[in-house]
Amino acid sequence: MARATMPLLEINNLTVRFGGLKALGDFNFTLDQGQLVGLIGPNGAGKTTTFNVVTGVYAPSDGDVRLANRSIARKRPFRINRLGIARTFQNIRLFNELCVLDNVLVGVNQSIGHGFLGTILRTPRHQRDEARHQQAAMELLETLGLADRAFELARNLPYGDQRRLEIARALATRPKILLLDEPAAGMNPNEKMELMKLIRFIRDQFKVGIWLIEHDMKLVMSICDRITVLDHGETIAVGTPAQVQRDPAVIEAYLGEPA
Repeated sequence: MARATMPLLEINNLTVRFGGLKALGDFNFTLDQGQLVGLIGPNGAGKTTTFNVVTGVYAPSDGDVRLANRSIARKRPFRINRLGIARTFQNIRLFNELCVLDNVLVGVNQSIGHGFLGTILRTPRHQRDEARHQQAAMELLETLGLADRAFELARNLPYGDQRRLEIARALATRPKILLLDEPAAGMNPNEKMELMKLIRFIRDQFKVGIWLIEHDMKLVMSICDRITVLDHGETIAVGTPAQVQRDPAVIEAYLGEPA
């Protein structure tokens, strides 16, 4: 039966080669608004490579990436961000010498932009915009439980709050889709529980599609609607968490022997 509407994100036959190495082969994927899906696989399977192509860090060797039925393959990262895709990274990338509020304002300003003359001359319109942007950033911090730390330096936050701040900055760009690259990396069990609640909350509150790379199988299996499994750049399984857990190819990829 044909789909009634086009998917929000659609990847068709995506292939990425680095010299003679094929890092990703004929990858296909769809994501709709409000979906929460996972991308898993052993180290070196091609997961982050996939995210890097979708966000413009790498150009695909073959295939296409479409956002709302518009090709974004080979566009520059800031263009893709403005079209509606934001991401976080496995290694946290904050502006550590800026305060929490200013980190989020970077994202707000990226989504809106300023006229050059207005910025230099500080016109009344520019000043009104600045006040509005600061209010929007504070409201986002309030929503994510960081408002009381707004004027602390980012580097002084506990690890879990740094993760939360990176997600807040990504959300400040007003994305349609949020890519989370191993958000639970380095977290203790309590922080992981809070992260699971936060991801569900973001999906429900902001109505974004969320695509998640994660090695913590308990987290992935608990929150994802659907999971894609990669191994050596090839898709070996797609399905619900229960289906993926039982798939012999997935078990073999992780254990290194037939199930």
